[in-house]
Amino acid sequence: MMPGAHGGGTVIVAARRTAIGTAGRAFATRTVDALAAPVLAEVARLVAPGGIRIDDVVLGNCMGPGGDVARVSALRAGLGDEVPGVTVDRQCGSGLDAVLQAASRVKAGDAGLVLAGGAESASTAPHRLWPDSGERFTRAPFAPTGLPDPDMGPAADALAALRGITRARQDAWAARSHARAASARDAGAFDGEIVAVDGIARDDRPRAGLDAARLARFSPAFSSGAGATVTAGNSCGFSDGAAAMAVTSERIARELGLPALRIRAAAVAGGDPALPGLGAAPAARAALDRAGLGVRDLGFVEITEAFAAQVLAVSDELGIEEELISGDGGAIALGHPWGASGAVLLVRLAARMAASDDHRPGLAACSIGGGQGVAMIVERVA
Repeated sequence: MMPGAHGGGTVIVAARRTAIGTAGRAFATRTVDALAAPVLAEVARLVAPGGIRIDDVVLGNCMGPGGDVARVSALRAGLGDEVPGVTVDRQCGSGLDAVLQAASRVKAGDAGLVLAGGAESASTAPHRLWPDSGERFTRAPFAPTGLPDPDMGPAADALAALRGITRARQDAWAARSHARAASARDAGAFDGEIVAVDGIARDDRPRAGLDAARLARFSPAFSSGAGATVTAGNSCGFSDGAAAMAVTSERIARELGLPALRIRAAAVAGGDPALPGLGAAPAARAALDRAGLGVRDLGFVEITEAFAAQVLAVSDELGIEEELISGDGGAIALGHPWGASGAVLLVRLAARMAASDDHRPGLAACSIGGGQGVAMIVERVA
């Protein structure tokens, strides 16, 4: 099959997610495939009228039990024995990278319809023992011995200090995230994108009353120095959730009659492993260059809010107008289901862009442990 055989550009349709649950709460007993399967099944149902074969399932996952989570999830979703699956791990950019990989295959003509996204169950993620440490860790190394390998919390503290991002500014951003997410949730803005799992269809973490004054009472959570500014309040929470969408050609999307986002450009980038929170910036810059766009051409931006310090550093680096970022709140309020978070950004972009008269493109970007970044630019299809 030759590139472009399916007609037009590569697009995203039927973007859906679960509610995002704080680890140990709503989805405490749900394994990662049990979270992914209902979303995959719903996306498959939405594209089924076209009669197009699902060529593959590509899912991002970081902390699962091992094996091929995507294939297990596809089988559990009832997609059929003939639908394969492959699992992608680019840490907390995995879900976005899964969509990028699916899009590349559709664009090349190697697939016509791929379901892609990510899933994570922090609640059921296994603990692992690394032989050279004698300690229990909840993550694999981000870098080899001899190179910087900070946990993301201390790295966010270091980034805030380096870039002069104050505690007050971080708390203000966190308060904004909670206020906007709680308002959007309570107004039903998330209802159309959420697939119920065990009857749960409401994000449980956003707190409208968590304002800057209350956030100021939190103590630094990751560093003990006098200049430490990163707290549990201006950081994301460990979370469970899944997100998925169909990646296909523009022609097939038209036949389905579904609203679509064209993937205009995407990029991955590497950087200093000591400052992983900045990784989204070079990836976004590369994607913008490939799209022939500047930051001022963007109408919507979703950057993973793992830490307020991190998203603010990326915003400062790129010169993004803050009002464009995470307009309905982000991961500080909603939660950060690592392997799913990049796909959640695209679900949120799809919903925000569909609800707006603004036809400018949108950017989704993630900073990644170990000093990487991934970014994608999408635009509405008329």
